[in-house]
Amino acid sequence: ILADFGADVIKVEAPGGDSSRYTGIPKHRGMSCTFQHNARGKRSIAIDLKQREARDAILKLVPTVDALASNIRQAALARLGLDYESVRKLNPKIVYLSMVGYGSAGRYAGRPAYDDLIQAASAIPTLLQRSTGEPRFIPMAAIDRIVGGAAANALLAGLLAQARTGIGQMIEVPMFETMAQFVLSEHMQGATFDPPTSPPGYPR
Repeated sequence: ILADFGADVIKVEAPGGDSSRYTGIPKHRGMSCTFQHNARGKRSIAIDLKQREARDAILKLVPTVDALASNIRQAALARLGLDYESVRKLNPKIVYLSMVGYGSAGRYAGRPAYDDLIQAASAIPTLLQRSTGEPRFIPMAAIDRIVGGAAANALLAGLLAQARTGIGQMIEVPMFETMAQFVLSEHMQGATFDPPTSPPGYPR
């Protein structure tokens, strides 16, 4: 999204490449259709962040960028020396976006997550059951895309604040909490009121 808006995006991949490079049947090795859609407009570098030299290479980039976005758990980033406190010492104005499975203040903080888990945790299959008669997943990576859109908006808000104040910040965008908010109206409906005006759930 940000690359579409004109940002210079540098994607950091492991030496073997992003796993989405091998999703489906690629025409050329490491260049699946999924990867080409999701990585369009981005430049890539492939490094092993567990190696000190690789981490140092990232840290050399930090003073030159406006923002850093990550989908790695915070504990792992801290072990690598790439947590917010370490990064902002090199660039106090940086907007540091952390996309995680669950919010750091919640009971599941630090747990890994992916699209299907968050579809289940936010009870999306129950919403579909009302329409189809059986619980089912949305047959696409909808959560990744919805949360990605929320993350892009949050990052742009952070960059706007940075431009106005010269101050950076850390922004956390958790998948579960983002989706719980996203589907709350459909789950609650008449139960929003006290007393309720109808049973919970949106019978679309």
